[in-house]
Amino acid sequence: MRTKWKEQAAGYLFIAPLLIIFAVFLAYSFLFLIKTSFFYEDISFRNAEYIGLDNYRQVLGDNRFLFSIVNTLAFSAAAILISITVGFITAVFLNFKFKGSRFIGALFFIPSFMPLALIAMVFSMMLEYRFGTLNQALSSIGLDFLAQRWLSDPQLAFVSVISISIFLIGLPMMYYNADLTTVNPSLLEAAVIDGASMPRILWNILFPLLKNAHKTIILSTILGSFREFERVFLLTQGGPAGTTENTSVYIYSFARSAGSNIGFVSAASVVVLLIAFGISLIQLFVYKPKRERRKAA
Repeated sequence: MRTKWKEQAAGYLFIAPLLIIFAVFLAYSFLFLIKTSFFYEDISFRNAEYIGLDNYRQVLGDNRFLFSIVNTLAFSAAAILISITVGFITAVFLNFKFKGSRFIGALFFIPSFMPLALIAMVFSMMLEYRFGTLNQALSSIGLDFLAQRWLSDPQLAFVSVISISIFLIGLPMMYYNADLTTVNPSLLEAAVIDGASMPRILWNILFPLLKNAHKTIILSTILGSFREFERVFLLTQGGPAGTTENTSVYIYSFARSAGSNIGFVSAASVVVLLIAFGISLIQLFVYKPKRERRKAA
C-alpha cells in the first residue's frame, strides 16, 4: 500500500507543473468570461457598466444564436455519422493488409494532420462557382448542368461544408485501427467458417466489438464541434444568410463588429461552455459501466 502511494505521488509530482499552468490559464479564462458577462463594456475594457443578467437575456433571446447552436450540433452529428460509417469501413478494409493498403491509409491520414485552415482554403478554391476546380472539371466532361454555387446556395452550402468531414476520417481510422488490434482473430475465423457474410461480420461482430473507439470518436467529435471555426469561416463566413453559422463564427463575428459589447460575447461563450460541459457529463454518465451507474443511482 505504501509502495503504491509512493508511485502515485511520484506521478503527480511529474505532472504537477503542467497541471498548475493548465489550471491557472483555465481558471483565469473562466473567471474572465463569467465576470465580463455581467457588464456592458467595449473592447477597451474601460468604463464597464454592471447590467446583471441582461447580456444573458439578449443572448438567449437571439434566434441567430439559437440557430448557431442547432448548426453546431448538426455539424457534429454529420461528422459522427461519417466517422463511424466511412471511417469504420475504411479502417476495417485497410486492416486486411492487401498490397498498397499502407499507401492508401497514408492518403487518408495526411489530411487529418494538416492545418484545418489550409484544407478549408483549398476546398474554398475548389468549390468556387466560376473558376473552381469542381465546376471546371464537370464542364470539361460535358456535365455543365451539374455545376452549382456550392458555397453560396443556401441549400448546398451546409452540405458542402459538411462533406469535407469525409477527408478528415484519418483520426477516426486511427482509433479504429488501435481497437482492431484487441479483437480476437478466432472470432472472425469462426464467423467465416459458419458462413457469415461480410456485411454480417462488419455489423454484428466487429461494430459492437469496437465500442470503445465509437465512444472516443463521438465524445471528441461533439466537443471538437464547439471549437470548429476555420472550416466554416474560411469557406462561407457563416453564410449564406447564416445557414452555416456555428457558435464559434457567431461569437467571433460579434467580437469583431464595430462597437461590440464584450459582455454579450462573454455571455454567449459562457452559454456555449455550459452546453459543452453538460453534454460531456451526460456522455460520461452514459458510458459508465452498468455496475457503476447502479451504484451512482
